[in-house]
Amino acid sequence: MGNTKERRNLLVSTVMVLFFFNTNHYQVMSCPDRTTNCTDQDKKLLEFPLNLEYLEAEFFLFGALGFGLDKVAPNLTMGGPSPIGAQKAKLDPLTRDIVLQFAWQEVGHLRAIKKTVTGFARPLLDLSIKSFAKVMDDAFGRKLVPPFNPYANSYNYLIASYLVPYVGLTGYVGANPKLQCPDSRKLVAGLLGVESGQDAVIRTMLYARATHMVHPYGITVAAFTDRISRLRNKLGKMGVKDEGLVVPKAMGAEGQVAGNVLVGDELSLAFDRTPEEILRIVYGSGNERVPGGFYPKGADGEIAKSYLV
Repeated sequence: MGNTKERRNLLVSTVMVLFFFNTNHYQVMSCPDRTTNCTDQDKKLLEFPLNLEYLEAEFFLFGALGFGLDKVAPNLTMGGPSPIGAQKAKLDPLTRDIVLQFAWQEVGHLRAIKKTVTGFARPLLDLSIKSFAKVMDDAFGRKLVPPFNPYANSYNYLIASYLVPYVGLTGYVGANPKLQCPDSRKLVAGLLGVESGQDAVIRTMLYARATHMVHPYGITVAAFTDRISRLRNKLGKMGVKDEGLVVPKAMGAEGQVAGNVLVGDELSLAFDRTPEEILRIVYGSGNERVPGGFYPKGADGEIAKSYLV
């Protein structure tokens, strides 16, 4: 009887030791040193996307409403300068409705990130006609006449919007495996889901107009997207991670279709980009150390600023 009781107590003790060991082991594996390495690494990766989220929020808010964060959520700007040249676009009712939804989603994204990291003030953004026109000129290797105006009509605005969410979502894909904390990965997954949705909506709306000639250039919508994607690949300097709305059949999903409403690699998985690649693209310089494009004074955050020293 005594031996049976002793064996039972030993078994219970062993189970308890194993339980607490496994629990502690799981916590360590989930997020090693939550207060130091984990937080420091994740903070850099989580604050960097604020640069893109600020740009998207301002572009969509101004496009739909004619004003931006200074009016709808001034606390989120942290006193950063107002964007240059942003204006209300001449949109049809459906496009304006969708863009307005995007705008408020981006405000939410800024709030979500700033709940996790304090972040930084809104950087100076150049959303002027001149800024977008330069991107299009670079994409076609010649000056378009008249200069491309993203705010002129729904077609132009959607083409300009093609420039925005996709770059950010590839950044989230690239950042996710580098994050150490579960909460950080959950946040990025949530942001990635909506950014991917925005990009899919924009691409679908453009795909429905793929053969439409963009006035007055006599260039199709599909050709615009192809040229923009080629430019981003060139600036990113890491091979093909961007594709237009129509591709050679061999490059389509499973090599079966030329339509490319959702872009992906040979397995139809989203492409990833590093912060360095993203800076090369949004600066328009092909160099993460040379600001310009939408960020005339450079992006902010520890990662971006490390290249401006």
